[in-house]
Amino acid sequence: MIDIGLSKMMLIGAVALIVIGPEKLPRVARTVGTLLGKAQRYVADVKSEVNRSMELDELRKMKETMEGAARDVHQTIHTSASDFEKDWNNDFSGTASGTGTDPAGVSYDAAGDASVVPAYKHPGKNWRLKRGATPQWYKARSGVRTKALSGAARVARFRPQKFH
Repeated sequence: MIDIGLSKMMLIGAVALIVIGPEKLPRVARTVGTLLGKAQRYVADVKSEVNRSMELDELRKMKETMEGAARDVHQTIHTSASDFEKDWNNDFSGTASGTGTDPAGVSYDAAGDASVVPAYKHPGKNWRLKRGATPQWYKARSGVRTKALSGAARVARFRPQKFH
């Protein structure tokens, strides 16, 4: 900012003391300090906003390049798939009925889909059933709580014994 030496600061302070007076100087100094702080915060906010907008522009450019690359990859895959389908149909469309078989023996219809579909098998899971079964004698011996205790029951359980 402004390069002011110590001698210049003392000269400004002496002039301010003479012009403003010693009774108003602390209040004026507080006001000047508050205004300088607000100015610094404003400059910091402007800098952060400029940096944020620059980063946003960079992200937009990056997004556009990534979308372009994705479109190119999608187009390449699409052309490769169509070429593969053409080759596939040329290789296996030799029979008159429109169905062909590959060397493995799986039959294909005119669209080229496999006619063998795997059957659904239920996984056999049941979330209500517990998988682990710890014996009750082991839980009792190791002190594992199997039932919930009320507050009164817990107090009664841990109450010190009275001596008669």
